[in-house]
Amino acid sequence: MTLNFDKEVVDIRRHIHRTPELGGHEFNTAKFIESKLKSFGITFKRITKTGVIGTILGSQKDKTIALRADIDALPICERNDVEYKSINNGIMHACGHDAHVAIMLGVAKLLQEKKNILKGNVRLIFQPSEETSNGAKSMIAGGALKNPNVDFILAVHVSPWVKAGKIAFKYNEMMAGVDELKIEIIGEIAHGAYPHEGKDALVACSIFINMVQNIISRELNPLENSVITFGKIEGGDAYNVICNKVTLYGTVRTFNNKTRKFIKMSILNKLKSLQQSYGIKYVVEYNSIGDPLINTPEITKFCINTAEEFYGKNNIQILQKPSMGGEDFSEYLKIVSGNFMYIGTSKNRDTSNPWHHTNFNIDESVLPKASKYIAYTVKQAFV
Repeated sequence: MTLNFDKEVVDIRRHIHRTPELGGHEFNTAKFIESKLKSFGITFKRITKTGVIGTILGSQKDKTIALRADIDALPICERNDVEYKSINNGIMHACGHDAHVAIMLGVAKLLQEKKNILKGNVRLIFQPSEETSNGAKSMIAGGALKNPNVDFILAVHVSPWVKAGKIAFKYNEMMAGVDELKIEIIGEIAHGAYPHEGKDALVACSIFINMVQNIISRELNPLENSVITFGKIEGGDAYNVICNKVTLYGTVRTFNNKTRKFIKMSILNKLKSLQQSYGIKYVVEYNSIGDPLINTPEITKFCINTAEEFYGKNNIQILQKPSMGGEDFSEYLKIVSGNFMYIGTSKNRDTSNPWHHTNFNIDESVLPKASKYIAYTVKQAFV
């Protein structure tokens, strides 16, 4: 049974890896998940266009644990030379969501087989659109945490920075809150030979970028974790024309609302100062994409204890520093307690490329054990 189970989990991962779909368009992925849940005898329903929930009702129904797996892929062209390489050109599971689905479907099968002695309910959440940061909100709005009401929630994420065979945990703040910026700096066009007749938006933009860098280095406490990154800039018409509009795109990453508000206010103040000094105008779109992912200490400790029993103490890694990456699992943790953990998948050079890399791949042999660990943790939570 073990060999068959292990192969099934790996086969699920390979099938999903081969047929990736972007956020909001995971129609075939959702159908595949539903077909597997049906084959396991698990009740399921679609609560968004591509979001699926399944429910296992145990023998005692006073507690419900939710398990979440994200299902969307990325607009990346895969360069791996493997049998299960993506057949959808320009789309790739470069963040391991294929593995997350495989792990959770494995958990679903194991727990369904024990549902008669399972002392609680299990809610399986297969969530679309994690990469675009709106999937969790839509699943919550669709009732993913209700009927029955969820007591706490768990999620796993494969990690190329954790060795295969190990599992990693982080108490409290694990990932940053994410804000998205779009700023238009508007000047006046003029001939490049007569710059005094225009207002150079390109020069103003370069000054603004330098001003903003001082927020982190000079305005914030050095012990406060935060990042401001501008990753894209558009502007200009010709080499000999004063640029009249520049559009700047960026992101802000923080771990608490006080710092988040401070950075936003400082950026807006600098734009006002730029307007006064250089005569430009500006338009700002400043959007909150997601809140910090903050694990519940008690649930984290519980998961560490079960991991020590299951993996062995030498294979447990406690992370000391959070990540500046974002994760919309944070939306669930604003409502219920829970924990987000890393499954190590790095075995060699081929399985150590970072997330969102064109050659991202994993040591998939760790997936069945991850399924068994999560199933074990759920059962222990009902003891």
